[in-house]
Amino acid sequence: MKNRAVSSIRDLCLGALLLFLHTQVVAQTSQERPKVITTVSPITNIVQNIGGIHVQVIGIVPDGTDSHTFEPLPSDIKTIQAADLIIANGLDLELPTMNLAKKVKKPQTAILQLGNNVLNEEDWQYDFSFPRELGHPNPHLWLNIELVMGYTDIIRDHLIALNPSNKTAYQTNAAIYRDKLQKLDQAIFKCVETIPQKNRKLVTYHDSFAYFAPRYGMTVIAAVQPSNFSEPGPQEVIHIIKQINHTGVPAIFGSEVFPSKVMAQIAREAKVKFVDQLSDDELPPAPNNSFIGMMASNLTIMTEALGGDAACMAGIDASNNAF
Repeated sequence: MKNRAVSSIRDLCLGALLLFLHTQVVAQTSQERPKVITTVSPITNIVQNIGGIHVQVIGIVPDGTDSHTFEPLPSDIKTIQAADLIIANGLDLELPTMNLAKKVKKPQTAILQLGNNVLNEEDWQYDFSFPRELGHPNPHLWLNIELVMGYTDIIRDHLIALNPSNKTAYQTNAAIYRDKLQKLDQAIFKCVETIPQKNRKLVTYHDSFAYFAPRYGMTVIAAVQPSNFSEPGPQEVIHIIKQINHTGVPAIFGSEVFPSKVMAQIAREAKVKFVDQLSDDELPPAPNNSFIGMMASNLTIMTEALGGDAACMAGIDASNNAF
């Protein structure tokens, strides 16, 4: 009986010690993990998939928020001040956030602007929503999956430089994620191939597909939203309707992030379908709440609306990397 009691006490003590050590390790790990601050949801999600459990990733721009007009909150100052690395899309997408970060960040904290690193300046796109005379290029590189693979490599390398002790983990995570991106890229090509040639044209409210379209064999006919992010005027609306009628586009696309009554009006007068479910920076709900899930949803919606076979996205793994 005595031996049994001693054994029970020993087991309890050992269990308590193991629990204490585990708690200390978790706490120490949490304290030691580099803090990486990101901006829009797609960038945040990509960094999370590469950094895994070894970094604390905090996105400044809330999911579903217009990133062009977003102004950082006063509470974001402390978050940015604590950052060990700041990762943004760049190409002037997050100017207010970048201006604040340059003022309040730690001197040794680097600001990584992915778009500026992955694309040469001569390849930047300017258009109706982003006219060259204003000096701000179209920043929506992440809808081109080839460029996102470049983002992945750059993020991996900067995380390794920041935290070399976890180099192998970052390399492994990036390789897994890159493989998913390659399959998504191939699937997008297959989706577009199912769309009749005459329908491979895009009319969107927000001009998000400037880098997507040339990659995958589509043409952007028009973007409705002007450069000041207001609604288009009557003459601009008439011009867009004429473009739609001339090109025979069967559907035009909007977004819940950019609600617009004028898009429904344009669709009625041009006698085409209006689809308002595309997204360039709002991730879908679980279980596909990922950048890849967002793109798979976009292509399913777009392909079906333009007369293609939406089954092209059926085999895509939209889950986040498991850690």
